[in-house]
Amino acid sequence: MPPAVFFRAGVGAVIRDRRGRVLACERANIPGAWQMPQGGIEHGETPLAAAWREIREETGIRKRRLKLVQSCPEPLAYELPPRFRSRKTGLGQVQYWFLFDFRGEDGDIDLGEDGEFRAWRWMRFDALVEAAIPFRRALYRRVGGCFRDHL
Repeated sequence: MPPAVFFRAGVGAVIRDRRGRVLACERANIPGAWQMPQGGIEHGETPLAAAWREIREETGIRKRRLKLVQSCPEPLAYELPPRFRSRKTGLGQVQYWFLFDFRGEDGDIDLGEDGEFRAWRWMRFDALVEAAIPFRRALYRRVGGCFRDHL
C-alpha cells in the first residue's frame, strides 16, 4: 500500500539535564539508532500540549519535572526514506521543537515495557546527532541551530 502524499504534523523535545547533556533514547525496532522524544500532533491539540503528551508517553517524565526553556521559531521538516514511509507518516514530518530543562532525577525516566524505546542515556548534543539514524541528522543539526545558545 503506497504512503499518503503529505507530511505528518508533529513535535520534538530536547530535554537537557543539569550538566547540559540531552536525553537520548534508543529505538526498540532499530538497535543503535538514538533519537529524542517526538511524535504526532493529535486532532485539536496544540504543539506544546502534544510535546508534553509525547514526553510523558515515551519517557514517563511528568510535566512538573520539566521547565520549558524555548521553542524553535518555525517548524522543521524532514523527509523519510521510502522504506520508512506509511499511511500514518506520509512522506515525512513537519515538527515543532521545544527545549526543556529536566528538573527531576534519573529514576523519573521510565520507558515502559513495550514502548518505542529500549534504552536511554544522557549525551552531548553533537554525540546524539552522530548516533541518530542518518535521515534524521540534518534535522537534528537544524534543531541544534535553533537552540545553539543553550546546547
